This record gives sequence, C-alpha cells and structure tokens, in this order.
Amino acid sequence: MFSDHDNPVTAAAAAPAHESQSSESVKEAPVEVSQASSQETQAASPESAAPEAPVAEAQAPAAPAPEASEVHAKAEAHAAQSATDAEATAAAEEAASKEEMSKLLDQYDEQQETAANNEILEVKVIAYTEHGVVVDIGQKTEGLIPAAEFSETEIPRPDPNATIEVQRTGEKKDGYVIVSYQKVLRRRTWEKLEEAYKNKTTLSGKVVDRIKGGVVVDVGVRAFLPGSQYDLRPTPNLDALAGQEIQVRITKLNRRRGNVVVSRRAILEEEQHAKRGELMNTLAEGQTVHGIVKNVTEYGAFVDLGGIDGLLHLTDLSWGRIKHPSDVVKPDQELDVIILKFDKEKQRVSLGLKQLSPDPWVGPADKYPAGGKYKGKVVGVVDYGAFVELETGIEGLVHATEMSWAKKSVNPSKIVKVGEEVDVVVLDIKPSDRRVSLGMKQALPDPWLLTADKYPIGTIVTGKVRNIVEFGAFIEIEDGFDGLVHVSDVSWTERIKNPHEVFKKGEPVTAKVLRIDEDNRRVSLGMKQVNDIWGDWFKQHRWAKS
Repeated sequence: MFSDHDNPVTAAAAAPAHESQSSESVKEAPVEVSQASSQETQAASPESAAPEAPVAEAQAPAAPAPEASEVHAKAEAHAAQSATDAEATAAAEEAASKEEMSKLLDQYDEQQETAANNEILEVKVIAYTEHGVVVDIGQKTEGLIPAAEFSETEIPRPDPNATIEVQRTGEKKDGYVIVSYQKVLRRRTWEKLEEAYKNKTTLSGKVVDRIKGGVVVDVGVRAFLPGSQYDLRPTPNLDALAGQEIQVRITKLNRRRGNVVVSRRAILEEEQHAKRGELMNTLAEGQTVHGIVKNVTEYGAFVDLGGIDGLLHLTDLSWGRIKHPSDVVKPDQELDVIILKFDKEKQRVSLGLKQLSPDPWVGPADKYPAGGKYKGKVVGVVDYGAFVELETGIEGLVHATEMSWAKKSVNPSKIVKVGEEVDVVVLDIKPSDRRVSLGMKQALPDPWLLTADKYPIGTIVTGKVRNIVEFGAFIEIEDGFDGLVHVSDVSWTERIKNPHEVFKKGEPVTAKVLRIDEDNRRVSLGMKQVNDIWGDWFKQHRWAKS
C-alpha cells in the first residue's frame, strides 16, 4: 500500500500549493549537514575546539532549525487537506448541475403540457346536448364545447357535421375533453385584424354604440372610432350612425390590451387624394363642372368637385343683391358652376354661379332708357338715399334730393322701407360703369307746376315774407312755391337801396305775378305793379284821345 507521499495523485495535488515551502526545505538541508559535520570534527580534535569557542558562543542565540522529516510531514498534511477540499467542491458543483438540469426538465414538461393544452384541433360536430356541443377529436375521443360559450355570447352554434377548430383547455368532465370554440374564433379574429392593420386593409363594421368622443364599431372586436375620424368634415350628430354598416381602417392596435382604433376618414382621404390627382389634370378656367355644396360660410360656399374643393364667393353667387350665401345655396346641394380661376400649384379653384346666366348689364340702356318710368323694389336704405332694384342684377340709386319735391332735406328711412315697391324714373344710365341714377319725385306730378298753373302771369297774390336778401325778398305764396320781389319792383317813385327798410320777415305782402320760369322754377313778383299808375294814366289818355 502506497503512502500519501508516494501517491503520485496526492503529490501532484499538493505540489502547486507548497512549491515555495519545498524550495526553502531544500535550501536549509545543507546547513544542517554542515552543522553535524562541524560537531563531529570538534569531537575528534579537542585541541582545535578552544580557538573556535567564540564562534560557537556567537551562534548560540540562533534557534535550532527544524528537521527535514517535520517539514515533509507538514507538506503531506496540507496536500491531503487540499485534495479533500477539491473533492468537496467537485461534489457541490455536480449537485448544483443536477438540480439545474432537473429544473430545466420540469420547465420543458410544463411548456409541453401548456402547448398541448393550447393546441388547436380540427374537429367534427357530432351532437348537441344540454351541456354543450359534442365534437369528435379523433382516436376514439370526444370533446365538449361548454354551452356557456354560446348562451353568454352572440356566437352561433356550429351546424351539425360541420368541421370546426377548437382549442384544448386541459380539463376533462364526464368523460369528455373540454375544448373551447370561442377562444379559437377570438384568436383567428385577432390574427385577421393584425393582418389588416399590417396591410392597411379596409374592413366592414357595424356601429353598435355611442360613447364619449366617438362611436364603437364591431369589426370582430369592439373598436373605437373617434368622431373626428368619421368624415372629412365634422359630423354634428354621431347618434344617427347607430346600426349603420361602414367601411373603416385600423390605425392603432394593441392585442395585449385589447385596444383597436379605426378610422373612416383615412379611407375617404385616400380616395380624395386619388380623385384629386386625376381631376387636377382635367380642370381648366372657363370650364363648367358639377359639384356638391360641402358647407356654407359668411363669405361664400365650398363646393366639392370630386376630389378638390372650390370656393364659390358671395359676389359670384348671383347678379343680384343677397344677404347671405344660404339664401342661394344649401349644404349637400348639387349644382353646376364655372371655373373662374385655377391655380394648379396651390390647388385653389375659384368658382362662379351667376356667370352661367346672362349678364343683365348687357344692353340695359335699350331696356331702361333715360326718362323712362318703371316699377322697382327697394333693396337697401342708406343715409344719402335708397337702392331700388329694377330687375335681378340691376340696381339704381335714388338720391335723397330725388325722393321728394320738397326743398327741405329728407330722411330716406322715413320715406321708403326695404321691400317696398316704388315708381321711379331713370335719370341717367351708364352700362359700362354698371350704374343707373333714379328719381322718385320725377314719377309724381310736379307740385310746383301745378301751383304755377294756379297763378298765371298777372295774377295778384298775397304771401308772407320768408327771406330777405340784398336784392329783394322771397315771398312764400304756398308751401314750396315762392316768388321773388326785386328791389326795382317795390315802388314806382322810390329807389330802394336796403330791402330791410321795406320788408319785415313774416309780414304779409301783396304782389303781382310778372314772370314764371318753369325750367329754373322761378317766379318773379312785383309790388308796384299792383298799382300800375303808369298803366292807368296811359289808358286814360288813350281813351281821351279816342
């Protein structure tokens, strides 16, 4: 039997740990041999011991060196301990490795079991029971789809003998393997939705609920459709969408959370973009196109031409005066319009509606010559007069001074009202400027001429002094009918330099009508002609001669 020292395995294990210690033992061995030899020499030669005594005394304090056997024993003990520690470490590592392998095997078994439970099988419906739908799994095994999957959901029962997909649940009951039909349908539904989301496929869904901010659309699962994503323009009444089938596209999907967001607007924008590209190549100024009124604003209406919107401005809606665009067009109204301007780079289109009807200002001078009397409708009243419409698109201004024969300033709003029909006379017309001047008083008898007929030349009249000027006084015969008494016609004998010496405002004056100027509306009166002394004298003398 080999000792530990002679065991090459033990020696190999101990050698690295005590390499430095072994080298020290080798170095100390010659010293011990030298000391032993010295002692033997001293014993043999006592004479030589005396001289060497001081040297022995000097070496006396040094400790005796350990023997070679003791050093060897310590090295062997240390090597044995190291071998024991190595064996313990190897055993521990082996145990840990076995435990880890056991865990991995357990996890594998669990995964295999889970995979088996989640396995999707293709089965055949063979019977209906009160507990559910019985299916043939194969290998003389029958499965059961619990009745709750149909009674608690809207999933219809599969037809008899139909081949369907089910998923194992890992449960068994009354000899049946419990399988799920609903889980497979949900799984397939999500797979279809993920595929549709990835490929941007259009889906058909039914609006089933109205919630805050939008509606819920059934696309196999409940999907949220924001109100802003239903149409290209705001939809005022989302409640009316309930029950409608609509086309949508998935914009967000999170299967883990079960969230799906859809949009109908994305489809419409894509269609609009495609139509716009085609339409841009066909539009041209002066072209008549068909469109639908999208919305009406204060300044006009936007018309959808089939991919691009055009602006129909308020001033291009009608040749006549309108208060609001809604008086002419309504949302969703179909109509024909003409393209007035087209900017392809900015994609802007200006439209016109009135340009499709004849321009009323072409040839109005022949239809409404100056001096003609016509009926019109008051369409506007301002401080300086009133606007009267002769026909759609042709309006004329009746100035305040042309509204009444009275000389006093008038307030137009007290004479006419918007919507009132009045008689007017065309005073002047300029088709190039699209202007026509009208008069209302000219359509009425001139009271001045009527009054003038009442007071022919030679008539003696009596009136009151209305105004005094440096060359005479104005005498008011009737309201609006005045006559001037010049200073030269006041007296036969006196020369009047200051009319204020003769006339007092408001005093009655008797005079004779001398002249009437109808064009300038002037009446000349004379006071001295009332007592025509020269006329009477000539008459008397003429009669005397005869």
